[in-house]
Amino acid sequence: MSDVERIKALNDAARTTFTGCRVMLTLGVQSLEGIAELLEQVQRFDGFSADNDPYGEHDFGSLRFAGQTVFWKFDYYDVDLQMASPDASDPTVTIRVLTIMLGEEY
Repeated sequence: MSDVERIKALNDAARTTFTGCRVMLTLGVQSLEGIAELLEQVQRFDGFSADNDPYGEHDFGSLRFAGQTVFWKFDYYDVDLQMASPDASDPTVTIRVLTIMLGEEY
């Protein structure tokens, strides 16, 4: 399995289960009604294409919820959360952070 395939698999597993990552909700998302439904939509997201996923890592998505554009994205940090991960394909050296935000907060 290539590094990209491993990253994609790790991202999909983290996003669909909210395990293996930290999930951050911005203030704008926290102010929405029906957050549980939004989180389910993020977990079920499967609208990946060459346009929105050019590297094939499934690390970003966009959807509409409650009349708002919502983005979600992964960032990869070292285990101390001090700098970028040295290898996003290796979960032993990577903390995944999934941030869910309003489009206007990006």
